[in-house]
Amino acid sequence: MGASVAPLDIAVNVALPAITAHFELALGDVQWLVICYVLVYGSLMLACGKLGDLFGHRLIFRFGLALSAVACAACAAAPDWPLFLLARAAQGVGTALALSCTPALATSLFPESARTKALAGFGMAMSLAAAVGPALGGLLVELWGWPAVYWIRVPIALAALALSGLLPSPKPDSRPFDALGAVLLAACMSSLLLSLVLSQRPQVPATLPAGLLAMSLLVLWAYLRRARRVAEPIIRPALFADAAFAVPNVMNVLASLAGFSILLLTPYYLVNVLGLSALAGGLMLALAFAGSLAGAPLSAWLVARIGQRPTAFAGVALVGLGLLPLALADAATPIALLAVFLVVEGIGQGLLTVAYTDIVTATLSVRDRGVAGSLALLTRTLGIVSGASVLSALHAQAAAGGFLAGYRFAFLVAAGGLLAALAVSCLWRRAWFPR
Repeated sequence: MGASVAPLDIAVNVALPAITAHFELALGDVQWLVICYVLVYGSLMLACGKLGDLFGHRLIFRFGLALSAVACAACAAAPDWPLFLLARAAQGVGTALALSCTPALATSLFPESARTKALAGFGMAMSLAAAVGPALGGLLVELWGWPAVYWIRVPIALAALALSGLLPSPKPDSRPFDALGAVLLAACMSSLLLSLVLSQRPQVPATLPAGLLAMSLLVLWAYLRRARRVAEPIIRPALFADAAFAVPNVMNVLASLAGFSILLLTPYYLVNVLGLSALAGGLMLALAFAGSLAGAPLSAWLVARIGQRPTAFAGVALVGLGLLPLALADAATPIALLAVFLVVEGIGQGLLTVAYTDIVTATLSVRDRGVAGSLALLTRTLGIVSGASVLSALHAQAAAGGFLAGYRFAFLVAAGGLLAALAVSCLWRRAWFPR
């Protein structure tokens, strides 16, 4: 229930036209509604996960829920645009606090032998909320206006907060919290995410995102130096020196990047090319999330039989194979066939999310479960944000031939690139098939 507050933010996308009109914004300005939220929670995720490991996941989860409830109410009641953006930033902090600890809380309720099943349950909850989000957002905006997409999450967050006493409350860990390391990581992630976001805005000089990317690399270098000198870094860089750990992380970023093409480009294809209504288009998009909902328990079943890594490999492959046929889509493509491809891609995402999160969780120590869950969520965020830039650029590259030409080219490169990267990753056989 607490984790669902984050994926329900998809409902905001439906309310964007109404928010734009209410605050009398230019079309480009409304993007900051998404940018400031993603920047904040993406930048703070690892640090918040570490806070959960040290001071108790339930405590940090509760702080996050309380702040999320207040921030959502503030968004709904904001009298002007600057205060609205401030409330959105506060909502990002609440999301980072609450969401970073939810995988750790889920696994803490079960023995280690049932860890994958717990992660599958968490993944199903997230997929269900994401599937419901667009339809719920449209209904709320139609009935009560755009503030309703924020008001609806206030009672959900408060209900989860009220019930959180049922969760275990371990004693605080005596390990120190590396505050400077947390600041460096947050600065690194925020400058990286901002560079990705600004790179897709034509009115922004190319030197600005390039400078932010350089700053991100410089701050990362500073963090790596510090992590070697402190006893308890936020996350140990040495983990990524092992290809068996680094490769699944990279592939999760790439799979999230490629999969974002469905949310970014397919709505325009469904409505403008196939002529579907907004409601029918929303239901079609929900099929991808329905596939993820089905893929999560299937992943737990497969992990128990063939292992985490082969299941994650199969998930990446299905994402690519589900997206690749969309590169051939045109105005005559049957709706039923599109539905099959969307479901296949969703099942792949469900398989990958659970198995990959299980890999990360098993690699880090039990006392670092908050950092493990945060890392799994962060790589997905990196993929989505970079996907917005890369896929927009790919579409523009071929858009001279019309929308459909750009659409097909973007899917061809995204899906083909993902499958090619998966093939290259097999050079490190231990990453997928350790035996």
